[in-house]
Amino acid sequence: MELNSVLLTAGGSIGFFKLVNCGVSKLPIPETACRNAWKWRNICTSFTHSLITGIWAVLCFFVHPQMAEDLIGTHSVFSHTLVSVSIGYFIYDFLDMVLNQKMILSWELLFHHTVVISCFGITVLTGRYVGFAVVALLVEINSVFLHLRQILRMANLAEGDLYRINSMVNLGTYVVFRINTLAWMTRWLVLNRDNIPLFSYTAGSVGLAIMTAMNIVLFYRLLRSDFLKSSTPTPTDCKESRGQGEGKKET
Repeated sequence: MELNSVLLTAGGSIGFFKLVNCGVSKLPIPETACRNAWKWRNICTSFTHSLITGIWAVLCFFVHPQMAEDLIGTHSVFSHTLVSVSIGYFIYDFLDMVLNQKMILSWELLFHHTVVISCFGITVLTGRYVGFAVVALLVEINSVFLHLRQILRMANLAEGDLYRINSMVNLGTYVVFRINTLAWMTRWLVLNRDNIPLFSYTAGSVGLAIMTAMNIVLFYRLLRSDFLKSSTPTPTDCKESRGQGEGKKET
């Protein structure tokens, strides 16, 4: 994809997720979430992104299986578009937090988004490592359940069976699609050191180190909140990491 196509795709993504946010604002909001309507809209928008990109990332390897054998130079327009769309989402979410949330409450996610946008930006501009970026977006499969957890808590449904089932699925997918994925990506990066320019290798290593540290902290918070004590929401609960992506998402 040419630069103009990348900018158009990312810009379209920003517009799309803005429309999703506006659409959510038109829907009924649980009474318990009314005191923080912005956060409700933001998490619902993040949930939408995770659902779309999680499925899309898996489909990328089905549509173009050769990419799994060469994460550096082989990719399809389908997978390149996915990375561009995700850049647009992270830019949108970054701006949404800057405009609507105090910096002290969102600095971790803002830092996370900056790292992801930088690494994905290198990918789409050079046309290299697209497969590696798609692997990183597999963490969004877990982010679906991570964001659903927050939605249930804000809707005051943290005591029901649905929440308990989601908590177990969330923890299981966290291990499989976040911890294992990050570990595999780190191993791949080390093994392919000779095939990667110093700048890209350094950016990837720093990005993975930051993502790993953030996800370890988030895993401990989830374990403590949902399994080591009562699941009653606490004031310290905040929007979690996405993925490369929450956490949020993170990647």
